[in-house]
Amino acid sequence: MIYISAVGMINALGNDTDEIAINLTRGRAPGMRSRPDWLPGHPHTVLAGVEGELPTIPSNFSAHRSRNNQLLLAALEQIQPQVDEAIMQFGNDRVAVILGTSTSGLNEGDAHVNLTLNGQESHTWQYPQQELGDPSRFLSHWLGLNGPAFTLSTACSSSARAIMSGRRLIESGLVDVAIVGGADTLSRMPVSGFHSLESLSVIQCQPFSRDRSGITIGEGAALMLLTREPQPVALLGIGESSDAYHISAPHPQGEGAIRAISQALDDAGLMPEQVGYINLHGTATLLNDKIESKVINTLFGENVPCSSTKHLTGHLLGAAGITEAAISMLILQRDLLLPPQDFSRSPRDETLPPCGIIEQPQPLTRPIILSNSFAFGGNNASILLGRAL
Repeated sequence: MIYISAVGMINALGNDTDEIAINLTRGRAPGMRSRPDWLPGHPHTVLAGVEGELPTIPSNFSAHRSRNNQLLLAALEQIQPQVDEAIMQFGNDRVAVILGTSTSGLNEGDAHVNLTLNGQESHTWQYPQQELGDPSRFLSHWLGLNGPAFTLSTACSSSARAIMSGRRLIESGLVDVAIVGGADTLSRMPVSGFHSLESLSVIQCQPFSRDRSGITIGEGAALMLLTREPQPVALLGIGESSDAYHISAPHPQGEGAIRAISQALDDAGLMPEQVGYINLHGTATLLNDKIESKVINTLFGENVPCSSTKHLTGHLLGAAGITEAAISMLILQRDLLLPPQDFSRSPRDETLPPCGIIEQPQPLTRPIILSNSFAFGGNNASILLGRAL
């Protein structure tokens, strides 16, 4: 069994787990607001950003200076004692760093291009800042580690797959503990890209609602420390699949998503009725919500409480999987009420296959949570967490 000994995160809900737990319970996200100058023709586009100052990256790490890496440092600070203890106990070659991202330092690259196109000098940009491998390379160097370090980029399932890879490295005996997670930063390229796909909402997203029109892009980071040593919360099961059906649309019958969830249940030795809550991928696009509702109806009927938390965090792209797994862990750790779906601005879409979407906060009655992450290309990942002690 693999356990989670620590978790740190930062996103539109707050700058640490305490703030996030409070605002999750209140159903409010301070960083979810209108932000000008991000999308041409839409000066009031709502994006889910991180508010306040972030840790600085010193000059000896200048090649890694990106907002993405600052977000990682903010998450790391919250679990630094547990990380330091693990390094001291097992050695710097027995600690892995596996992260997921979609943007890395893309925004810094964008700023560099803008400067040069306008005949100005770019004094701070260095190419490694925007490499997809940079987050794990940076964090490993920052901590002085010599163990495995790599970044996964499978769109919106990236950091969920980082969790899976961390578990496998520990189970294989290659490492004793793994720092797993991910980060993504607000950047004009994905904002414009999702808008061109007609998948971006310029108002706060409304998962599973009648008037939903697309995602709200967010930013943030989360890190977990995985270990063999027994802890209150365990990583019970994992499942993954690839539809290879369409570059951006899910399989119309949700076949890959069903396989991923079924694998996670089988891996954990659980039946669907034993799950106490499902954190849905729930992007608020027309297709994703339709197919995910169908998948949950097929596997669970209407018997398991479920909701998407993306109306509070935004869609963190490569960091979505770890963020929603970390939120699930907070619910387990702190006995938080399950977060309801918000239909205050638009009623629930009654044409969707019925599933257990909740509209009011309620307690978790069975201490097992499933968290889904479904990415472009049908890259599906499902993770089961549960109380172990």
